[in-house]
Amino acid sequence: MPMIAEEITRRVKAAIPDAAIELQDLAGDNDHWQITVTSAAFAGITRVAQHKMVMNAIGEGMGTTLHALGINTKVAGNR
Repeated sequence: MPMIAEEITRRVKAAIPDAAIELQDLAGDNDHWQITVTSAAFAGITRVAQHKMVMNAIGEGMGTTLHALGINTKVAGNR
């Protein structure tokens, strides 16, 4: 069963409570997503570390119930 937007959002919010999340279903199949996460928690850490935070939040399911996830991160308050 694919990982739907609500589940992705729930997992990211559980790990990064202040996250503002934008999701785009790239293929219309709930299996290929583009996520943009904006959070103050990303301040002062590398882009790689930010992406790891998002991947860790997704946890189990990446590569199985969630086939592909493109990640963009932004520091809250930065433009």
